[in-house]
Amino acid sequence: MTTSRRTFLRHGLGLAAAATPALFGGTPPSPAPASTATLPDGRPAVGLSKHDLPTPALVLDLDVFERNLAKMAAHAKAAGIALRPHAKTHKCVEVARRQIAAGALGVCVATIREAEALAAGGIRGLLITSEMVGPDKIRRLLRVTAQAPDTMSVVDDAGHAEQLSAAARSAGLTLNLLLDLDPGSRRTGIAPGEPAKALARTVARLPHLRLRGIHCYSGSSAHVVGFEARRVHSEKAMAPAIATWHDLRRDGLPLEILSGGSTGTYNIDPAFGAMTELQVGSYVFMDVDYRRIGGSRGPLYDDFGAALRVIATVISKTERQRATVDAGFKAFATDRKFGPELLEPTGAVFSWGGDEHGILDLKEASREVARGDRLEFIVPHCDPNVNLHDRLYCLRGEHVEAVWPVARGYG
Repeated sequence: MTTSRRTFLRHGLGLAAAATPALFGGTPPSPAPASTATLPDGRPAVGLSKHDLPTPALVLDLDVFERNLAKMAAHAKAAGIALRPHAKTHKCVEVARRQIAAGALGVCVATIREAEALAAGGIRGLLITSEMVGPDKIRRLLRVTAQAPDTMSVVDDAGHAEQLSAAARSAGLTLNLLLDLDPGSRRTGIAPGEPAKALARTVARLPHLRLRGIHCYSGSSAHVVGFEARRVHSEKAMAPAIATWHDLRRDGLPLEILSGGSTGTYNIDPAFGAMTELQVGSYVFMDVDYRRIGGSRGPLYDDFGAALRVIATVISKTERQRATVDAGFKAFATDRKFGPELLEPTGAVFSWGGDEHGILDLKEASREVARGDRLEFIVPHCDPNVNLHDRLYCLRGEHVEAVWPVARGYG
């Protein structure tokens, strides 16, 4: 049964007329505590050698990270397109600050928890790329919008738009919305063309909503192997959204934003002409997954460096050609068919050994390893990998320069 706007407001949000903290129920969450800069034994982390960190440790090579930031910013400037990087990759206020300092308009987020954490950290220009449905999420969306009025979210349903309008009116706020268009993935999003145009007209007439543009993210395009195959896939996926964008603007709707794209298509999508901003995410960190898709120059995607790594310790070496490290399912993302890649020695092959263990096959390794050795791994998939850790140890050379909290989890 569809919930009426009146019932939704009365029983769901319980909103008053003014946008006060009491209106939204509770105090907005703060970023992760500064205590992440202290090791479990009480020692300060800053200044330590990476060889003294407790393992497994998620580390960020700042030199590589900063080169990645600069390269993407320079590319966007040359291509005449804006950046709104996706913070689902890093879930970190400090990374977002540096992306914005490098020229980004703001950042995208995937969850209301990410939006709350980044807004509390002073980040503006937020785009929430998942639908905020239900009283809890709408209440929290209103709270974030009261704190950061330029926050945007997405909508793919007229009934949802009506609920957002009613809630915003009761709160005395205006919500900025993008139409969420389906590029063919059938995950979220309304179909381009007439369905999308009808929804756009509905959103445009509803009070306390401001239709800013279109969101269309083709995640399936991002990891198509081979540059030319990826270009063809992305162009086919985005063409209906681009046509809808042009139709709506011709119809007089003042759309400003067509947002989409990925690290895999950052040097493809600007050529389509209509897109105004790219939602690149993984470029700041990189991972095994992206390295395998191939670049414009060859079979290895090396446009951006592997800045994010996990340091693990060899804890068992009872066989010459086999070793065990203290990093397993709880240290590395497991959503891909492959695991992490060891930086050095080359030739070693990782396999899963359980929650806290990884197994190294050393038959083809370029050198011997010993119990107690610290080894660095490129992570399989950076987004879920970051969510397994509560901090980033930021390295300058071999020493910790900073510790950045990660807004992991939900809540």
